[in-house]
Amino acid sequence: GGGSPRLVLWTGPNVVSIAVRGPRFRRLKIGAGHRLDVKASGVFVLGIGHGNKLLTDLYNCHLTKVYTVGGLFGKATDDFSDTGKLVEKTTFDHITREKLERILAVIQGTNHKALLMYSNIDMKTQEAYELAVKGLIRPMGKSPPIITAIRCLQFALPEFQLEIHCLHETQQYLRKIVHEIGLELKSSATCTQVRRIRDGVFTLDDALLRTQWNLRSIQDAIWDCQLKVKTELEKTLG
Repeated sequence: GGGSPRLVLWTGPNVVSIAVRGPRFRRLKIGAGHRLDVKASGVFVLGIGHGNKLLTDLYNCHLTKVYTVGGLFGKATDDFSDTGKLVEKTTFDHITREKLERILAVIQGTNHKALLMYSNIDMKTQEAYELAVKGLIRPMGKSPPIITAIRCLQFALPEFQLEIHCLHETQQYLRKIVHEIGLELKSSATCTQVRRIRDGVFTLDDALLRTQWNLRSIQDAIWDCQLKVKTELEKTLG
């Protein structure tokens, strides 16, 4: 029906370009959700037809996105990625997982204060406490990029992998975080991978692989996701 959610997800190495031809689909509108740059991969949401309005509504929910981010200690580049121009080589043998996790705790603490400030929440109230417990504290307007959670998934020098939960970020912002972590540890670091594993209510499990880009799979994906979209919009926007 005209009011049912029409959202579909792609997952791939980069942003997908789609061409629709033929008289039947002349007015079919396809819109992109939160973008992925050319060096990032993972969950990428598209809206089809009425789904374009739903993309806007979901954007206004300011939902958290989750990434796995790879890093490599010992090198710095001009664009913070491992494919950029080498700027500096440094030692990294002094770095331990414990030292890395201390830096991550500082980053999370600093961002938590920013989250409360931009969410206009008084944490002394019972309502604020209940929102925090449910993970519902988030800015409902514009804010700088905010990391709501960050943890180390893997550590094997010189490589490491992080899981980052964030709002209002860009993938380049996440690469810069890796660079700054290297500096804080008296070394340097480049980002080897940025992969989005969740975009709001959508996860990798919802996404269509390249081999599934056909009409039936797209229709199934739309129907499979409609309830979670409807539930989130009603919960957040009423």
